[in-house]
Amino acid sequence: MSASEPGPSFVDTNILVYAFAGNDPKRSPVAQQLLRDLMTQDALRTSTQVLQELFVTLTRKIKPPLTSEQALRYLDRIAVWPVALIDYGAIQAAVDLTTRHSLSFWDGLVVVTAARSGATRLYTEDLTDGQRIMELEVVNPFKGSKRD
Repeated sequence: MSASEPGPSFVDTNILVYAFAGNDPKRSPVAQQLLRDLMTQDALRTSTQVLQELFVTLTRKIKPPLTSEQALRYLDRIAVWPVALIDYGAIQAAVDLTTRHSLSFWDGLVVVTAARSGATRLYTEDLTDGQRIMELEVVNPFKGSKRD
């Protein structure tokens, strides 16, 4: 899946992890190409939540883990693109969204910050591909690429 259509697109943590780690033969190339496309189109958007989750994943969950300095260098490369900040209003909106759409709080917060970032698409594997929430189209770039 590539970002063939122009427009701001929000990228969830899992996409960035697959792109960086490069250890999933099916997902990593898809994530890497998606990020290249979004960067070329000046369409990449993310949030402070995603960057926090990415730091923890890169320094504690991938094998071998990165040092803090290595992880920060990767975050620096992502943070040159617009990063949506999370404020108390976003938290309130996420709580409301979780009750209306049966989402986890964290997924609700991703949706809220994606919408606030001006994105029209949310790339994630955590929500249903094709779903529309808060004017966002949810896209799972790995649909059809998952392990059998």
